[in-house]
Amino acid sequence: MSPARVRRTRWLAGSVVGVAVLCAGAAAVATARDDGPAPAAASAPRTPSTGSADAGFAREMAVHHQQAVEMSFVVRDRTKDEDVRRLAYDIANTQANQRGMLLGWLDLWELPKTTPAGQEPMAWMSGHPGGHAGGHGGHGGGEAGFEAHDGALMPGMATRTELKALGAAEGVKAEVLFLQLMTDHHKGGVTMAEGCAELCAVPAEKRLAQGMVEAQRSELDLMADMLAARGAAPRP
Repeated sequence: MSPARVRRTRWLAGSVVGVAVLCAGAAAVATARDDGPAPAAASAPRTPSTGSADAGFAREMAVHHQQAVEMSFVVRDRTKDEDVRRLAYDIANTQANQRGMLLGWLDLWELPKTTPAGQEPMAWMSGHPGGHAGGHGGHGGGEAGFEAHDGALMPGMATRTELKALGAAEGVKAEVLFLQLMTDHHKGGVTMAEGCAELCAVPAEKRLAQGMVEAQRSELDLMADMLAARGAAPRP
């Protein structure tokens, strides 16, 4: 087994444990009561409905995050640049753990983990200005009218063609393509997280969404600097 495969196996094993712990923690947070006495009616936990923003965000952001994890693994094998590999590791670790929390909530609520058939991407965001936001050329920014295509199910997600190109690239070319694809991905993710921060009802999920907004905006700034250092820029 190659050193790279050994490192990946060890990382995945650690991630599985971490996700399991976080899922348990998420369930505890979601069912915990506020400090101090409260009326009996107010203390009963509320379960979101299948069509709620809480459930929609959990389902779709879990899918969105999974692709970010996959792209991060790909680029770690395509470059030796430590800065890019470190960023990829951080994104994969963070988003795998968050994905575990989101799926854990869906389990807790006894709701399906897949979006209902026939439902448009981000339908749960219909009450938010960024609802159904696509991007410039489908890359995830703020234009309306996004349509799933070539495996890109939500704003910012890379297409199958783009993922194939990333897997075939090496060195600086792989670094630039990864940073551009992940920039688009983060822009779409920020739009979704902003929607949950406004529309979701479960306090713990709203806090997680707001944390995603802040962290991914910071990474967008970092990736813009990393692209500039390589004589490139985010895609228009």
